[in-house]
Parts: sequence; structure tokens; C-alpha cells
Amino acid sequence: MNHKHTISVLVNNQPGVLQRVSGLFGRRGFNIESISVGEAEEQGLSRMVIVTTGDDKTLEQVSKQLYKLIDVIKVIDLSSNPMVARELALIKVNADPSLRPEIFGLVETFRASVVDISPSSLIIQVVGDALKIEAMAELLKPYGIRELSRTGITAMVRGIVK
Repeated sequence: MNHKHTISVLVNNQPGVLQRVSGLFGRRGFNIESISVGEAEEQGLSRMVIVTTGDDKTLEQVSKQLYKLIDVIKVIDLSSNPMVARELALIKVNADPSLRPEIFGLVETFRASVVDISPSSLIIQVVGDALKIEAMAELLKPYGIRELSRTGITAMVRGIVK
């Protein structure tokens, strides 16, 4: 049975690693729904957090194939443990001055923030799980979303990992 997996891949911070990792997913027929990459806690390493959908057996094979890539150090299926996952979205919305109080009310309710104000628009920053971001975007649609940019999910296992 297919379900969502959130995978953390610790890699050497080298040119071409992202391409090799994403290529492996493509060759295995996995769609990457979200990928975020950044420097890890140790200098010279990066952490990729990848969200994909598939069955457990195929995911196990992808994990084994990842370990065969020379720059991959550690692979963890975060979704098999209690985890904290967050995503950031910036949403530019039409904001005539007369409608701003309504929009500010939505922003406050979602514990989001307005990070830019122009004469005809606002940029709203919202951080949370994918459902929170989708709900916020849905409520902002009637005002006219001009642009939406999402970071992709980043995640960690709760507590201490051995």
C-alpha cells in the first residue's frame, strides 16, 4: 500500500549530489513531492529532507540504493517515527486598503505574519504543516493570490535518535 514517506538523507556537501539523489528517485519511479536541502550540523555535510509516496518495500530498496551513492552518509525514514515537520510559504495577495483589516484578521488567526506591504498587495509568511498552509491559501483565494512560494517540508525525529 502506498503512503507518504519523509526521508532524511545526510550527504557530503559536494556538487552533483542533489542531481544523483533525485535521479535515483526518478529511475525508481518515485515522484519527489517535496525536497529541501541545507547545511547540516556538521561542517561539510548537507541534509536533504525528501517527501515521496510509495510502498514500504520499494522505499526500502530506494534506501539501499541511496547508500550505494558515494556521498550519502545516512538515510532515515522520518515518517516511521514521531517527528516534527514544518514548511514555510510566502503568499502575495491583492490587498486593497479597505480589505486589509479582514486579511490581517486571517493572518492573526493562523499565527502568520505580514512581511511586506505595498499599495496594492501584502506578502504573508505562514509556517506550519502542509494542511495549515493549504488552509491559509484557500482562505486567501477570494482576495486574489498573485503569487505563492513554498519551501518544501523540513523535518526531524522527536527526541534523541540513536
